[in-house]
Parts: sequence; structure tokens; C-alpha cells
Amino acid sequence: MFLGGGVPFFDDRRDAGRHLAEALADLVGRPVIVLGIRRGGVEVAAVVAERLGAPLDVVIPRKIGAPGNPELGLGAVAEGVQVLDQRLIAALDVSDSYLRSEIDAQQEEIRRRVAAYRGDRAPADLSGKVVVIVDDGVATGGTAAAALRWARSRAAARVILAVPVAPPDIVWRLEGEADELRVLHSPSPFAAVGQWYGEFPQVSDERVVQLLAAGA
Repeated sequence: MFLGGGVPFFDDRRDAGRHLAEALADLVGRPVIVLGIRRGGVEVAAVVAERLGAPLDVVIPRKIGAPGNPELGLGAVAEGVQVLDQRLIAALDVSDSYLRSEIDAQQEEIRRRVAAYRGDRAPADLSGKVVVIVDDGVATGGTAAAALRWARSRAAARVILAVPVAPPDIVWRLEGEADELRVLHSPSPFAAVGQWYGEFPQVSDERVVQLLAAGA
């Protein structure tokens, strides 16, 4: 089902993955690890990893929601990493105790999901590798920034953010977080990632587990 708001660039996430893999074809044969941002990003990343002949793993950033408005992001966290919008936090007068509580809760949820997705498999070793972080699109950039910083903290040699679609202003903001951005489309106006897909269903945790098991 087309979600409206513009002409879709992609049939579905797997179609987006095929187009993204073409844009990353120069990485074939290099020491690459592909990380999908859960959950929809893993569906795209699985196609990219297969076509590059690279291992697939997952990175799980989580948004830090504002008090009384969890959809409004104060920033995002990944395992041991946090990216906070200090101006918004100050403007909303968010307390330190709220922030600590919310960050701790999201870090615990990340640990739970990592265990559920990977099972007994060890995380991919990013040290000295070219790490390609893939999502199905970027809307605000907070979780993407957290994922990029997480990969850097794991001693990646080079970090590339590869996404099918992102708004122009967010692309500009993320340029300082990655060594390279590969964004297929930057349309404006931009309401939501799903508007650029013909089909954009929810991706289940079970599907993520299946994709990671096949691509590890």
C-alpha cells in the first residue's frame, strides 16, 4: 500500500537494499561489516550485506523521549554511547534525574534486544574494518548519529552511513558524524520515511533474528 505524500522511490525495503548495494559496489572485496539499524534497517542491510559479500550485524540505537511526549526526541543512545540535544533539553527544562532515568531505561532495553537478536553469537569485530551502517531512511538523525558514534567507539577504521532516503537538512547535520554519507535521495518536503516506499510494513523482531542468523 502506498502511504502517500510523494511518488515512492522504492517498492519496498528489499528493493531499496538492491539500489543501495549498487551505490556501495566499490566496497566489494574490502574488509567490510554491514550493520543494520533495527528493525527496518536490518531488512535493507541484509540485501546490502549479501551483495557485498560482507557479514551482517545489528546496531540498536534508542530515542530518548521528552517528558510527557515520548515521540519528541531529546537525543538517542546506543550501547555505551549517548547523543543529546542540549538546547532542547534546556528549552524544556528537563531535569537531570529524568534524563538519567530515561537513558538507563533505554540502555537496558538495548541490552535486552541485543541478547534477543544475537542469541549466542558474538558481536561482529569492527576493529580496523570499514563499517557500513544502513537504515531504511533517516527522519531526524538522532538514532543514526548514535549508531555512528557507537561504531567509532568500537575502533572501526572507517564509518559510512548508507540510507535510501533522508531530508536535506539532516544529511547536512550528519556529515560530521560519518566519514562518508551515501544517500540515494534527499527530497524536500520530507514528512516521513515511509512516504517514499510503495510498501512499508512493520518488521518484526522474529524477522530481525532470521535475517541476522542468515547473514552472520
